Amino acid sequence: MTRNEELFARAQRTIPAGVNSPVRAFRSVGGTPRFLVRGQGPFVWDADGTRYVDYVGSWGPAIVGHAHPASVEAVRARALDGLSFGAPTELEIEMAETLVRRLPSLELVRLVSSGTEATMSALRLARGYTGRPKILKFEGCYHGHGDSLLVKAGSGALTFGQPSSAGVPPSIAGDTVVVPYNDLPAVEAAFREAPDAIACVIVEPVAGNMNLVRPAPGFLEGLRALCDRHGAVLIFDEVMTGFRVHARGVQGMTGITPDLTTLGKVIGGGMPVGAFGGRRAIMEKIAPLGPVYQAGTLSGNPVAVAAGLATLAATEAPGFYEALAARTKALTDGLAGAAKRQGVAFCADAVGGMFGLYFAARVPGDFAAIMACDKERFNRWFHLMLEEGFLFAPSAYEAGFVSAAHGDAEIAATIAAAERAFADVR
Repeated sequence: MTRNEELFARAQRTIPAGVNSPVRAFRSVGGTPRFLVRGQGPFVWDADGTRYVDYVGSWGPAIVGHAHPASVEAVRARALDGLSFGAPTELEIEMAETLVRRLPSLELVRLVSSGTEATMSALRLARGYTGRPKILKFEGCYHGHGDSLLVKAGSGALTFGQPSSAGVPPSIAGDTVVVPYNDLPAVEAAFREAPDAIACVIVEPVAGNMNLVRPAPGFLEGLRALCDRHGAVLIFDEVMTGFRVHARGVQGMTGITPDLTTLGKVIGGGMPVGAFGGRRAIMEKIAPLGPVYQAGTLSGNPVAVAAGLATLAATEAPGFYEALAARTKALTDGLAGAAKRQGVAFCADAVGGMFGLYFAARVPGDFAAIMACDKERFNRWFHLMLEEGFLFAPSAYEAGFVSAAHGDAEIAATIAAAERAFADVR
C-alpha cells in the first residue's frame, strides 16, 4: 500500500469521505487522492515523494507559484507578532486600499475569510438594499455553498451529478431563479415574470466552475443593461477570475462595471481571505452603518492579508499578465495540437491564467454543451497524465490554472506527455 493510500484510509475514519472538500475525493475520476506535502514554484510533491507539475494551483491562488519567497516571508514576519486579534489592523486598510485602487468599481470594500462568505454576504446586501427577495443565477455557475446558491450549481456539486443540495429548504430554493449561462433572452423572460422581485443577478463573468466558459459577445453588457432597467444589483463573482485573468479582473478586461464584486483566491495568496465591495450607496447598508448584518471574528486576519498583499504586489510587475496569458495559451494551443495529431476530439481555451480542457469537437458555450463532453475519456486521460507527473483538476468540470512559475520547459513537457496520453485514449 502506498503512503497516499494509507493516509486516505486513515482519513476516512474521521473525515467524511476522507476529504474536507468534495472535489478532492477523486470520486469523479476514480482512484486515490494525492496527499500533498510540499510545493515549490510550479511543482508539488505528494506523500510518496512523487513530484507533479501542478495545474490546480490551490484552485487559483498560486498565481506566482507555490512558496513564493515574498509571500512566505510576509507570513513569517507577520506571524511573529501574533496570529489574530479580532481587532482592526493597518494591514486591513492596506488591502482595502489596494483592492479599491486596482478595481475602480469598488468604492467601499469589506474583508471576510472566504469566497463563499463573500458571495453570501453580497446576496444579503443586495436583498437588503433593494428590499426584494429573489436572486438570479446561472446554470452551472458555483458561488460557494450558501443555501440560495446551491441550485443547479457547478464545481463539486456538478462533478457528483448533484447540481442541487439536500438540506436546502424549498422555500429558499424558490427564491433562486436559474437560467442558462450566455442566454440573455432567458434573463429578460425572468425579469418579465418577476419585474419587482429580483434583487440581483450574480454571475461568474468568465465561468470556471463548470469548466472554463467564456461570456458570449454582448452577454455581460446585456446583464448590465437589464439590471439598470429593472433596478437590480449586478454582482460579478470574481472570486476565481479576480486578478487571475487580468490586472483589473474581468471587469477591467471588458470595461463593464458591476454594482458589487466578490473576491477571494488570489487576494489571499494561498491563505483564507475573501472580500466583497462596490458602490458606496450599497455598501453603506452594511452594519454598523446600515441594517444589513455581517460579521466575522477572523475577517481581515493579519497573517492571511499579509500573504495576499505580497502576492498582489508580485502581480504588479511590468508585463506580468501578458506573460501569464501567453504561457497559458501556449499550453492550450499545444494540447489541442497534440490531440489533433492523435485524432482525438478535444479542444481547449484560455483566458488570462485560466484554462479549460474539453473532450469535444468545439469549445462549449454553456452548461448543456459542457455536459455533452466525453467525461469518461477525460477520466482516463487524467490518470495517464497523473502517472506521468502532471496534476490537473480531478474533474472534467473544473478550470485549470497556470502560474508565473511555469516555464517553457514545464509547458513543453506537459504537451509531450499529453500527446502520449491522447494516443492511449483514442
